[in-house]
Amino acid sequence: MEKEIHIAGIVVYAQPAELGSVRSCIEEVPGADVHAGESGKLVVTLETESTKRALDIMDAIRALPGVLDVVLVYQHAEPESALDQEVSQ
Repeated sequence: MEKEIHIAGIVVYAQPAELGSVRSCIEEVPGADVHAGESGKLVVTLETESTKRALDIMDAIRALPGVLDVVLVYQHAEPESALDQEVSQ
């Protein structure tokens, strides 16, 4: 069975006073990238090996002090070999 890549886009809602701490914790997670953050919101992508792993990370983020909610806004999965294919326009 070929290895898959799972990409999830999430928004993390946090108490504004805790946003820096929440961001630091998320940046420590392998495969997690914080792309933007302001007014109590962080835009994050997760790149994992399975949907279960992405959901586990989301649950861990949700459990961080100061986090109000974590919302999945995008999810995609494909075989790892597809990343090597050239995209034609």
